[in-house]
Amino acid sequence: MANRKRKGREVSGWLCLDKPASMTSTQAVSLVKRLYGAAKAGHAGTLDPLATGALPIAFGDATKTVPFVQDGRKIYRFTVLWGVETDTDDAEGKAVATAEIRPDADAIRALLPGFTGEIMQRPPAFSAIKIDGARAYDLARGGEEVIIDERPVSIHRLELVEMPDADRAIFEAECGKGTYVRSLARDIGRQLGCLGHVVALRRLVVGPFDETAMVSPDQLTEKSEAEGPGALDGLLKPVGFVLGELPEIAMTPTDAARLRRGQPVLLRGQGSPAAAALAHATLAGETVAIGEIERGEFHPRRIFR
Repeated sequence: MANRKRKGREVSGWLCLDKPASMTSTQAVSLVKRLYGAAKAGHAGTLDPLATGALPIAFGDATKTVPFVQDGRKIYRFTVLWGVETDTDDAEGKAVATAEIRPDADAIRALLPGFTGEIMQRPPAFSAIKIDGARAYDLARGGEEVIIDERPVSIHRLELVEMPDADRAIFEAECGKGTYVRSLARDIGRQLGCLGHVVALRRLVVGPFDETAMVSPDQLTEKSEAEGPGALDGLLKPVGFVLGELPEIAMTPTDAARLRRGQPVLLRGQGSPAAAALAHATLAGETVAIGEIERGEFHPRRIFR
């Protein structure tokens, strides 16, 4: 059977979308993919519909580098409303418990060191985690009791930014992969005895992407309508933009051709590394392959057009 031709343009690179509230991450990818007329696209790290901010979207070959963004650091700014805990741990859920206590800034700050570093965290019942092949949120919406095991997460920094009033507190958290800010708000509220849930959440940073790199859907739509989908290509970051933490090995055209055929390349020249668990090979600054170096030889594991 002949291979089906993929519909759309062959576009490769990264775009950091400033996702608006009420839009799912899947809807955001579909919108951007349509605006670009791209054949292939995917996101690096789901944002809840309530959340706004950095949603990195990979096109074409860049989808092969998604794990390098998902594993990167993330910074969130979020607002917690005290006094009510919900079944979703955010404002989209139903209230399940209330409390009259309201914490002051000193009580909050005294608690935060206990939520910093390597901690154990129980993800929300309404999450995309799979349980016996089903998404937890589907089970929860179906009325089933969902209890997800605690898992280790890394919180590098957690700060109280301000308290607009007695009922609300604004935090900023820098954390690693798999951290749920909704769980963080829930657990802080429980320990303070006041309960709480997230009412606003914005992702400021994902890996190498920050607010300076974000583009809104409206900006994309206006530019596409005025200049055509091809005009949007200038907004893309190259595939290698997300590989900055890997050693970069510059290749000759001959060696790059070998890598693209899946063949190893012996590294020459003074200072060439003898070993590396991961590195990326480039030709004139463009990523050719990601691979490992063993005994002075680069072995490609992922190849880029």
